[in-house]
Amino acid sequence: MSTLNPYLSFHDNAREAMEFYQSVFGGDLRVMTFADMGGMGMPEAEQGLVMHSQLTTPDGFVLMGSDTPSHMGWVAPAGISVSVSGADADSLRRYWDGLADGATITQPLEKAPWGGEFGMLVDRYGISWMVSIDDDF
Repeated sequence: MSTLNPYLSFHDNAREAMEFYQSVFGGDLRVMTFADMGGMGMPEAEQGLVMHSQLTTPDGFVLMGSDTPSHMGWVAPAGISVSVSGADADSLRRYWDGLADGATITQPLEKAPWGGEFGMLVDRYGISWMVSIDDDF
């Protein structure tokens, strides 16, 4: 079996972002820095950056992320959104409320023309999210 997981790139704040997502979704967060992996030839100032992190939530979501080292040239995320959807309205509204803290709401979570509820936002870390509540899921 294979899996498809979002892998988010951050600019020096991956640990903070992943801890925020853990506060929203719950679950187990594992964080590995460049220093944890022997430095990997990174400058001293970047040793504490996140080389890899993984959040595994009670709902079975797996969200991964890392910092982008300076020599790789970080680019702000564009053209992709992380989508969370399903029929558990209470959980999905709770996720929306958590993600919305400090976010830019681009489409409020409200009744959608196709049924259910739908909303979009860009969180405080620049990641685009879509939340869809629909009994058909």
